[in-house]
Amino acid sequence: MNLALKILGVLVVGTVLGLFVTWFTVFDGTMPGGVSDGPWSTNLAVGSPQSDPYTRASTAVHGLLALNREETLYYTAMRDGDGRPLDGACRYVITGRDPDTRWWSITAYGTDDFLIANPANRYSVAMTTIARAKDGGFTVQVGGLGDGTNWIPTASGRFSLTLRLYNPAPAIAIDPEHATLPSLKKASCP
Repeated sequence: MNLALKILGVLVVGTVLGLFVTWFTVFDGTMPGGVSDGPWSTNLAVGSPQSDPYTRASTAVHGLLALNREETLYYTAMRDGDGRPLDGACRYVITGRDPDTRWWSITAYGTDDFLIANPANRYSVAMTTIARAKDGGFTVQVGGLGDGTNWIPTASGRFSLTLRLYNPAPAIAIDPEHATLPSLKKASCP
């Protein structure tokens, strides 16, 4: 009887631990196997045959609907350039130039992985809709009160930004950790 209780205890502890690790891996909003480039991170297995079951489950849960890696790279920022979590009560500035890709966009998502509802019905900026400086660069306001076309509203609480690169240049596809991506800095916070 004592041996049976020990075996049952080990099975219960193992099951609980396994479920916790699986939940943490799939539902915490990050994916294992990623690389980072400043505040932006990506998982090279997303959309590839090398994707493990945890990456596929996380992709399915977070609604990414990933295209294959040869077509698209997805970068996510959950923290600003100084490593602080993105907070919808704060205002951020994204600055940069077009990444070397056929087309790109930056979209804000709430912790529920859905677009952030806002009265302006604005959710993203893209290569074809962004206003540019004379030198070709751009500045995007995230959160706070925006002006012009380069503004992505957010709501109070945590959020993330997804940078999508469609048909990235071979140099980016080969070495996504060293791509030239826009910077993301906190501008102000109440």
